Amino acid sequence: MIAVKGCVRRTQRQHGQAMLEYLVVCAALAFALFYPIRDDPASPDKARTTVQIVLDAFKRAYQNVSHSISLPG
Repeated sequence: MIAVKGCVRRTQRQHGQAMLEYLVVCAALAFALFYPIRDDPASPDKARTTVQIVLDAFKRAYQNVSHSISLPG
């Protein structure tokens, strides 16, 4: 009975460690996505985040697609 009780405690500690690791990875990803990039050649006057750069790329791609669709046959 004591061995099973110790095993349960060890498993509960491992679940807590996994949650901490998940939190650290998520925090690192959020920091990387929202950290401003200062030496961006596309916008020399201000710093942009990775999220802003990706969203601008999607906007440009959508504008290009909608322009090509609007051209006559």
